Parts: sequence; structure tokens; C-alpha cells
Amino acid sequence: MNRPLIFITNDDSLHAKGIAALVEAARPFGEIVVIAPDKPQSGMGHAITINHPLRLQKATIFHDIEAYACSGTPVDCVKLGVYEVLHRKPDLVLSGINHGANSSTNVLYSGTMSAAVEGAMEHIPSIGFSYCDYDAEADFTAAQWVASQLIPKVLKEGLPLGVCLNVNIPKCKIEELKGIEVCRQAYAFWEDRFDKRLDQFGKPYYWLTGTFDSREEATDTDLHYLDQGYATVVPTQFDLTAHQSIQHLKTILS
Repeated sequence: MNRPLIFITNDDSLHAKGIAALVEAARPFGEIVVIAPDKPQSGMGHAITINHPLRLQKATIFHDIEAYACSGTPVDCVKLGVYEVLHRKPDLVLSGINHGANSSTNVLYSGTMSAAVEGAMEHIPSIGFSYCDYDAEADFTAAQWVASQLIPKVLKEGLPLGVCLNVNIPKCKIEELKGIEVCRQAYAFWEDRFDKRLDQFGKPYYWLTGTFDSREEATDTDLHYLDQGYATVVPTQFDLTAHQSIQHLKTILS
């Protein structure tokens, strides 16, 4: 009997510590193929490459596991994986483990989660993992444990069509992790600002910065549970339709 085929990607690049941690967490559960960006692609969202060629370079970074570096975005990686490398749909798409959180509305900007959403669009059970630590040398032990709990369950039970999982793990030691909570996405936004500077010619340039601000104090959200020391699982879909507004709009626009 063939083992499940697990496709792994990320947005921090093939050389990030987080994807190596995810490969090791997934290794017991199936045959793995990795395609990841050849350079960091954080904040790319659901971008795809259409104005120049995509390139794949075979890599030996994971030794016995088939792996490729891709010149494109995380979503490009998924598309190339399904249609050009595997030539079939894998049993599971995994993205991450991201260096830094993708909770709340961060999911809209996340290359990590966009890869998982792309998997869901292809009707493949998909999970994006993010660890709330931006350190390139972060300890992913707790995140690996969470992945090891979720991967076999999703392989066995699947997910609803069009739905993927946005999984965030708080920065903590594995013995400090309180558990895993299924919850909703918090209502929070970046309070954007730009750091304006001058180059050597006196011309201005800008660095995007800001602070992340929660707009609610609810106790059923990913931000709440992360603050309490739980890993969070938010079912996420690509259908952005505001279904609750359809009838109202029909009434006022008729």
C-alpha cells in the first residue's frame, strides 16, 4: 500500500529552519516532496508570477527527500508542484513552519497561508503552520509537536472542500504549551506607518512599519488563545463573499 503523498512549501525559503522542522514532523506520516521559494517571500499573499519565467532547481538539502528551490512565490510552488512535478494532487499540502505569527488578519498578507489556501482551491486538504517567533534560530519543538498531532488526523479525516487550517503556535517551550484550540480569526489590524528616509542623492524612500492592534476583547479568538498559551486552529476559506449582506444589497440595489 502506498504511503500518503505530502507536499511541503513555505514563504521563508527552502533554507529556513522552519521548513526543515516541518519536514521532520511530517516524515513519519508519508512520502514527502518539497518545493519552496529560493529566497524569502514573506508578505506576498496570493501573488503569482506572470511577467517572467519560473525556474526550479533540484536541491539536496533534505538528503533523501525530493526537494526543489523555486524562483517564484509560495503559490507558484504549489501550482508547479501539482501540475509539473507531481503530475497529480497530493494527499496533503503543508506550508511553514513560518517564522512569526499569521493570526487574525495577518492571514490576508501571508505567503505561508496563501500556499495552504491554494491547496484548498485544488481540493487538497491543506494546513499552514506559523510559530510566534521571528528569530531565524527559533526552537520549533512545540510547533513540531502540534504538527505531529494534526497531520495524521487530517490525513485520516480530510477537510471540507475549500477549507484549510490556519495553525498558530505561541512562542513557548513544549512543556509550557497548554493545548490546541479550534477558534475563529480575531478582528485586528495593523496601524500602518512609514519610516521615511533619504538616500545618498537626497531622494526619499520608505520602510513600512507599524503596530498590530486588536479591535475586540473577545475570548473565542486566535489572539486570545495564543495569549493564553494555546496553539490555535482557524478553519479558513478562499470564498470572501459576505453572504450575510447579499439580501440587504438586493433590497437596496433593486
